[in-house]
Amino acid sequence: MNKSIKLIINYFFGLSLFAVLSYNLYHQIIQQPDLSLKWHQIIQCWQSPIFFLIIFLMLVNWGIESYKWKLLMHPLEELSFIKSVQSVLAGCSITMLTPNRTGEFGGRIMFVSQKNRTKAISLTFLGSISQLLVTLIGGSIAVIWINFFAQGESNFLKLAPYIKTGFLFIFILLSLLLFLLFINIRSFINWFFRFSFFIKIKKHLDILRSFENKVLLRILFYSCLRYLVFILQYVLILKLFQVDIEFHKALILLAVFYLLMAIIPTIGIVELPIRASASVILLGMFSTNKLGIELAAFGIWVLNLIIPSIIGSLFILNNKIITENDIT
Repeated sequence: MNKSIKLIINYFFGLSLFAVLSYNLYHQIIQQPDLSLKWHQIIQCWQSPIFFLIIFLMLVNWGIESYKWKLLMHPLEELSFIKSVQSVLAGCSITMLTPNRTGEFGGRIMFVSQKNRTKAISLTFLGSISQLLVTLIGGSIAVIWINFFAQGESNFLKLAPYIKTGFLFIFILLSLLLFLLFINIRSFINWFFRFSFFIKIKKHLDILRSFENKVLLRILFYSCLRYLVFILQYVLILKLFQVDIEFHKALILLAVFYLLMAIIPTIGIVELPIRASASVILLGMFSTNKLGIELAAFGIWVLNLIIPSIIGSLFILNNKIITENDIT
């Protein structure tokens, strides 16, 4: 590969990703109904201390994920915290263009040593499994509460018929299977290698056998912390936009919301309408402030996905995807 092609790949990719994400944000904003009213309410909210707390929680969110990635990478190579942050945000940029964040590894491995990139892919999936597991467990607990302990809550009873016992069983079963897979990843990999067909990828998955249960539980703990930050951040932004829902009800509804977002096929860059619709359906049972609910969904989408993705695309722009060793 000659140097001119290398320069094109290294710089054009990051610039293109930055342009696509920035244009998408602009396009999503100008398409919003009642834009002037929403923009006026957003500007008013910037003066509230709650707004700055929400921004702080955004930093905490990605800080936790970066530390978790640093922990995951430890058996493979030592990443500095700054490099881990860059890697995580680069992964966030790529996931915006892929269904249900499945392309996260494509951004993260750009900040890993070339010799370790294929092995690092399996580590991204291990981290994603831990976060999905926490989302499934939290959502399952919320669904159980709605189905069996919400007899006195008329609005929750309206939601219960949509969450049939069959779906509840599936959620619980998936949570159990995923937990067993996660906590017994070494045994699973050993069983996996019993099939000769998979021996070819053994060197890429061997790294997963280095994780002891106490490390896996730490990873799961950080995933739980991040999940709680998601919930608290959403509760605060609902309060910011004057969506008055009791705290315990908001927790239940948001757990169901994040469960739905985990299982509904979406692409991050265009998922705002789905997020807004799901939030209006769920939260609208307890609040008539539809504008506030939509603004909260928009705010969470921008703060937790779009802004980190745009920053991540700039990190990609500044990173060498193709190194001198790749030039022949």
